[in-house]
This record gives sequence, structure tokens and C-alpha cells, in this order.
Amino acid sequence: MYKVFFITFGCKVNQYETECLRSCFVEKGFVSAENESEADVFVVNSCTVTGSGDSKSLYAVRRLRRSYPRAVIALTGCLPQAAPETAEKCPEADVVTGTKEREKLVGLVMNALESGECRTEIVPYGKSDSFEDIPCPVGFSESGRTRAFMKIQDGCNQFCSYCIIPYARGRCRSKSLDSLRTEAQRLAQSGHRELVLVGINLAFYGQEYGLRLVDAVETCCAVEGIERVRLGSLEPEMISDDDLERLSRLPEFCPQFHLSLQSGSDGVLRRMNRKYNTDDYFALVCRIRSRFPDAAFTTDIMVGFPQETEEEFAESMAFAEKVGFAKIHVFQYSPRKGTVAARLPQLHKSVKAERAGRMKTLGDALQEKYLKSLVGKTVPVLFERENESDFYHGYAPDYTLIKIFRKKCEKSLRNMIFCVTIEVSGHDCCYGSICDSP
Repeated sequence: MYKVFFITFGCKVNQYETECLRSCFVEKGFVSAENESEADVFVVNSCTVTGSGDSKSLYAVRRLRRSYPRAVIALTGCLPQAAPETAEKCPEADVVTGTKEREKLVGLVMNALESGECRTEIVPYGKSDSFEDIPCPVGFSESGRTRAFMKIQDGCNQFCSYCIIPYARGRCRSKSLDSLRTEAQRLAQSGHRELVLVGINLAFYGQEYGLRLVDAVETCCAVEGIERVRLGSLEPEMISDDDLERLSRLPEFCPQFHLSLQSGSDGVLRRMNRKYNTDDYFALVCRIRSRFPDAAFTTDIMVGFPQETEEEFAESMAFAEKVGFAKIHVFQYSPRKGTVAARLPQLHKSVKAERAGRMKTLGDALQEKYLKSLVGKTVPVLFERENESDFYHGYAPDYTLIKIFRKKCEKSLRNMIFCVTIEVSGHDCCYGSICDSP
């Protein structure tokens, strides 16, 4: 009986897919190893969004080969799919596959175990691929947490000038509503009360079926036992007023909107080949706030894009402050071979690092300001973690981390929802007291 250990890099979609792969291996008789030292097989699920993602994935394979020379090592995921030549540059991997036809990985690994045969099998994407609906029996839930992630969409058609993902993931495609409903029911039966819907370009869900993302949200909200439904990262140009109106009628919907901005400069947005400008983005924020007064807005902002001037960076800073984000994920531009932006004149890494520091400082200040604005409010909190000696942890609908002192409640609150009055804000969370008896 072989034991398999998984190492995953990148987004929640990657992490979800690792759980799908785990179920495939277990179905074929493998045992999931608790730690590296007991594994016969290693599966490294790679990320290629940035250069550091590539480096981390390849380093993991090489480290494993040095430490476990007799193990079978499989490299899979976005990196080999986007750059098939990776297989030649990484001879330490016995098996190399991409993001398509994931279920074949188990058979390739079994062949390597039984015959020593090393294989690279990367299947290219076409223009009319269907959604690969690999079963994920128990769902992906981050350690110690009660919400489950569900992948409902894959691929991207946008071809932003900096992004390699359309080459790593193919065109947009979606999980059917029937399959989505079945998985949501299974997750509810296993005790999950909150679902987070994720995808590579989530806002494009359902196009091939004549559906919209809100149809998926409504389907999940209708499942008995599901009390919260949250969305992953969204492209702003795909959200209509009708979508917002329908979402506003769903009490289970959590009003946290992660609207991917990338830049607050219209000039940079044009060079990025983004499909909106700052006026479009801010108008959407205002429309959302008109229906969800307590909504939180989080985002991704890239700094150091090729030819970004100091003036354009200042515009990006000013726009972020204008929106008033609750949190900003700041990252430096990383050239990806084969993209348009990689061929443009590049900024020095010191400039990118300095701008990243300034944007992060602004993001921290905006987060602190947002958290302070919550003091005095009463919000429903789904409690999850109990891994700190002094606090219980949980999340409000807007995804604010809420902590209450353990001494104020002696019994476990995990997977329970209680109203909490927020009394104090910190730099990344709020503290409060339960106002209905647990």
C-alpha cells in the first residue's frame, strides 16, 4: 500500500484541485501520508502566476529528490501546462502533467512505481473544452475552518497583457448547476455551513449554459444546511445591476467583494489590456454600496508594471484611497515569458520593491480605518478556530476576522453562528463580545 504526500502552491483553485487529486489516489488504493518522511509518492501541484511561483514549485521538486531519492515525484499543474519545456529543465520529476485530464495522473504514477517508467504527458487545451468535474467527496476546507471551497469555473478568455493563465488553464468553462447542487448538498451534509465559490475567472461562470454567476449563488443558497455563500475574486466588468439586485435578495449571501483592480491608473490599465477604467470600477463600487451598505471591498494591486511612471503610481495610490478598500493584496509585476508585457521596457526591481512598500503601507492604513469603522456594530459571526489560548476566532459576513475572549465563554463555539458586538479594532481584526447567549 503506497503512501502519497501533496505539496500545493498558489490559489484556492489549486488547493481545491489537490483535494480532488487526493480523492483519486485514495480511490485507487493509495493512503494519504500525514508527513513527508512516510511517503512513497510526492505530488507537487505548481503555480505559475509569478516567477516566484515557478521557483517555489521547482525548488520543492529538487528538494524532495535530494531528500527522498527512491520516491516517485510528480510535478503537475499550471507551470508545466504553460511551459511544457519545464519537464526538460526538471529531470528530478518522474512524472510531469498539466492542468488538463487530471485524473490520468494516478495511472502515470502507478506505472512509475511498478515499472520505473518516467512520463511527461501535457495535453493542450482547445477552444471548446468542457469543465473537468473531478469528484471532491469531502471538499476543500482550510485547516481548522468550517467553510468549504468549491471550484465552479475554470479558464480565462481575457488575455491581459501580463498574464500567463489563459495558457495554463485554457478557455472559460463551468460546472453545471446540477453538479454544483449535488456537491453543495454533500458539503452541507458533512457539516459545512459556509461555501466559498472559486474559479480562475469566476465572474464568467455559466456563459456556455446561458447562465450567470448569480445562478450558481442562488443554487447554493437554496441547499438546506448552507447558511452562508461567499464569492472568490471577481472581474469587475462582468457584474450587472440585475446580478446585484438578485444577490441582494439572498440572506445567505455574504457582502464581501474581492474586485480585482490591478491598477488605479487608466494608462496602466490600458497597457494591461484590462477591460475597464477607473470610472467604470468606481461606478460599480457605488452601485454595490447602494444595495449592500455594509459591503467590504478587497482587491489585488500590481505595482511596477512595465513603463509605470511615478505619476501613474500616484494615481493608483489615490484611487485605492478613494475606494476605501478593506484590504489590499499588493504584489510586484513579474514578467511571464510569452506575454505582451514581458516584451515591454521593464522597471528596475528596486523601483518595484519601493512602490510595493508604499502601497502596502497605504493598504495597512486603509484596513485599520475600515476595522475602526466597525466598532459598535453587531454582526453575525461563524466561529471556526480555537487555536489561540485566549481567543475564539470567527468571521463576519464581510470577512472581518472577529475574536472574543475565551474566558467570556467556556464551551466550544466551533461551527456555530452568534451575534457579536464589536468593541475594539486591531490592525487586522476586531474584538467583541457575544450578545446572544451561547
